[in-house]
Amino acid sequence: MASNEATKKADPARSPIRGAASQPPQRNAPPARPAPKRVGPLEFLGQVRDEGRKVTWPTRKETTVTTIMVFVMVVVASLFFTVVDQGLRYLVGLILGL
Repeated sequence: MASNEATKKADPARSPIRGAASQPPQRNAPPARPAPKRVGPLEFLGQVRDEGRKVTWPTRKETTVTTIMVFVMVVVASLFFTVVDQGLRYLVGLILGL
């Protein structure tokens, strides 16, 4: 026998919405931000320059050390992948008997 909502008898003690004892509290929408003021090209470039002054630029020594570390990591990664590739080539050769 199939059971669906239409064939069930209504029970007045049950709430009409099953599984939801109470509704969740309403969330307040965040306040709307005012649209940013549009500025001209010269004022924009001035703002870019001001932001550039706030940046903490690395020293020559920091840049050199970081560059050397990048090159070292590239060499290490290339050696690692070469060894793994040769190892896999050897294993596949053993399995296939080539």
